[in-house]
Amino acid sequence: MLLDERPLPLTAPGWIFEIKYDGYRMTAMFGDGKCQLRTRNGADATRWFPEVAKSLAALRGGPYVTDGEVCAFDEIGRSDFNRLQDRARRRRWYEGCDLVGYAVFDLMVDHGIDITQHTLLQRKALLAELLDPSPENVLAVGHFDEDIPRIFNDAVLGLKLEGLVAKRDDSIYVPGSRSRDWVKVKRKGAVPAERFKR
Repeated sequence: MLLDERPLPLTAPGWIFEIKYDGYRMTAMFGDGKCQLRTRNGADATRWFPEVAKSLAALRGGPYVTDGEVCAFDEIGRSDFNRLQDRARRRRWYEGCDLVGYAVFDLMVDHGIDITQHTLLQRKALLAELLDPSPENVLAVGHFDEDIPRIFNDAVLGLKLEGLVAKRDDSIYVPGSRSRDWVKVKRKGAVPAERFKR
């Protein structure tokens, strides 16, 4: 499920807001001691980030399917895309590399049951239950539903984060869709244009 990008008031009713992590979008399929990580384009990234796969594989039950961002974090917990690129370019773990974490924001399959038609808040409640306590190298992404302008000013602008993601609290999960129910709220100048030059 992909993000829309359009103006949205930070006080819009019926929306929740999450910190936007700057990493590689990844689904994880795990359970019964196994885990597979896949990129947005379907590439198998399990060997790229073995510390994440190992932590998810250790969770009991399943199968589960989650959506999130694999990120490299700086010393105060901000996602650092340049560190991640240095790591991901080699497509494997190597001695001295930056460790990564999986910032998980959605659950689509719970104990083998497709829950994409559940509301976002129902899915997030099940995800929080699954990741309590949170395994090593895995972060359950929380959300805010009030005082968003202050959070944007203090956290996003103050800490120079990429931005927020606004999500309609009753939205279903539609794989592969660019939905108006999920909206990117970016900090101006957060992503330099030269990042996309190849």
